Amino acid sequence: MPLISQRGEEAHLSPIRKLSPYADAAKRAGKKVYHLNIGQPDILTPAAALETVRQTPIDVLAYSPSNGNASYRAKLPAYYQRYGIELTPDQILVTNGASEAVYFTLLACMDRGQTLLAPEPMYANYVGFAEMADVQMKAITSYIETGFALPDLEAFRRAITPDVKAIMLCNPNNPTGAVYPESMLRELAKLVLEHDLYLIVDEVYREFCYGETPFFSALNLPELEQHVIIIDSISKRYSACGARVGAVVSRNAALLTTIMKYAEVRLSPPSYGQMLAEALIETDAAYFSAVKAEYQRRRDVLVARLQAMPGVTCYCPDGAFYVFAKLPIDNCDRFCQWLLESFSHNNATVMLAPGSGFYATPGAGEQEVRLAYVLNETDLHAAMDCLEKALLVMSDE
Repeated sequence: MPLISQRGEEAHLSPIRKLSPYADAAKRAGKKVYHLNIGQPDILTPAAALETVRQTPIDVLAYSPSNGNASYRAKLPAYYQRYGIELTPDQILVTNGASEAVYFTLLACMDRGQTLLAPEPMYANYVGFAEMADVQMKAITSYIETGFALPDLEAFRRAITPDVKAIMLCNPNNPTGAVYPESMLRELAKLVLEHDLYLIVDEVYREFCYGETPFFSALNLPELEQHVIIIDSISKRYSACGARVGAVVSRNAALLTTIMKYAEVRLSPPSYGQMLAEALIETDAAYFSAVKAEYQRRRDVLVARLQAMPGVTCYCPDGAFYVFAKLPIDNCDRFCQWLLESFSHNNATVMLAPGSGFYATPGAGEQEVRLAYVLNETDLHAAMDCLEKALLVMSDE
């Protein structure tokens, strides 16, 4: 039997999905599983856009251009103008979700063995894509005691070595919900210029900011016009995760030309997904206001319940729809698996994402978990009932 490749054996496991077999087994056993492990909202996708796709006459579902449908890209600049961002369609390349956008960006920006600098905890798939691109990941740790605020400039400065080629952020942050202020991004811009780095910023949660810190896009740093690359996606914005439509956005023409090479190799982004995405651009602003208010209510429910549990450390996040909490446990992977395999409360349990998988530093995050407040308030309360009971059971053992 042929051997599996070493890189395949060493591939980074997703903390978001790796426990899915245990969740499936729990469901087969008749248990209700509350999924707080994954950012799959139960918010309805805008109905008018879905209907537009249903009514679109199609005789042949053909390939789209490798950089995305021209009609879709032509409409996107108007969306970005809402955030004071001026773009042309040629500065936007459509991808198969934000995941492909991250991967293509790393391939275009970085040579094998070069280093990507990022604050941790970070979106787990960044580590996976860095491995796939043969890029080294160097993390700067942020801490729950400060609400996972962006580390100070000196922490970034100390981490920069000759092999560092880019800094990557997620703002608002997944998995922590932290929102990085304009002042900090402007400070970071000086460092990017000083060391001639790329600044890659994942902004897929820009609609969801709840605190006093307003969203500020790195595309509004004019001095970084050739340095900034934005990762974007419609998945969370419109509750359209299955459409798999993302984008790389940059004013660096040479970079986009390079990414286009990879886009042409994979042929095209999804045709149906782009039809939906184009229709979604017409979504009324009232939709976002209602969705944002709903997430804020869910956040408040989740945070209040967590903060009332003995031994739990939890801050109030300002953005996205995640809470990263510290629990009175020894090992998050074992605890999250135990919840699915062995625990039940009212014939139900809760699925969480182990926090360790969001760190590049070995051994970090062992007592932490990510919770996505993507369920309605009734289900959130039921999920927290399960977690609260489970922690009491653990404390008695």
